[in-house]
Amino acid sequence: MWWGLLCALGAACAYGVASVMQSVAARATDTGADGVDPKLLVRVLGQGKFVLGLTLDVLGFVAQIAALHVLPLFVVQAALAASLAVTAVAARFLGVRLGKKEWAAIGVVCAGLALLGAAAESEGSDPVGLEFRIALVAAVAVLAVAGIAAGKASRRIRTPALGLVAGLCFGVVAIAGRIIPSLAPLDLLTDVATYTVAVAGGMAMLFYATALQRGSVTTSTAMMVLGETVFPALVGVLALGDRTRPGFAVVAVAGFALAVAAALALARFGEPAAEPRTETKPTAFP
Repeated sequence: MWWGLLCALGAACAYGVASVMQSVAARATDTGADGVDPKLLVRVLGQGKFVLGLTLDVLGFVAQIAALHVLPLFVVQAALAASLAVTAVAARFLGVRLGKKEWAAIGVVCAGLALLGAAAESEGSDPVGLEFRIALVAAVAVLAVAGIAAGKASRRIRTPALGLVAGLCFGVVAIAGRIIPSLAPLDLLTDVATYTVAVAGGMAMLFYATALQRGSVTTSTAMMVLGETVFPALVGVLALGDRTRPGFAVVAVAGFALAVAAALALARFGEPAAEPRTETKPTAFP
């Protein structure tokens, strides 16, 4: 049980560092197009920071899959929200001073995860069939349309909408990864969930990179955290049989709420450091 939580926290560390690298790469890339542009992914893949961040994402995903096959979705996804606490701590070593509120939020994230770890049972074992997998494919199609529409929305709506759609796509990745029964190559190639993971993951990166490029990273990240935690947690409880230990339901709800709320308070640490402004003195003319 606890090694599964360690895997989830390891994934959070990988995702936390990766998000900073990818946000810097996305901000430095301009496709010259409005809305969602697939060329953005092509261009950022040419940047070393984004590729390194993507490598960390892959390592984090492997750890996430391992955790999903041991722990309920609501525990794993709340632990992944702690990636923002990882980013905040990393910012401290990069010279960014954390205030009392930030340190308190980091402490609350840790407390929330501790409560979840104490309340969680093993992951649910309710079987799902082809219908559930088709429903996930349909959800991916709906999210694709929603993401394209969000990219064309007004500036005020675009950034939070893209962040939320990206988070929901990451949530679909978690759900699909959870229902993959085996990592044997033949099983992976013949399971619809495998392709759902690939497509939803690509969409999530595209929409999130677009949100990072077009607007506030704090807003994008906060909405992404909401999408990737609440949605999979509900599906896990309602459809996959995720449960808490007997009598620990209130503890689990409290831990989940604390971890997610504190992570949202740390969302601003997904923002890449601004370039320092250099002031030029006016030239004196004789």
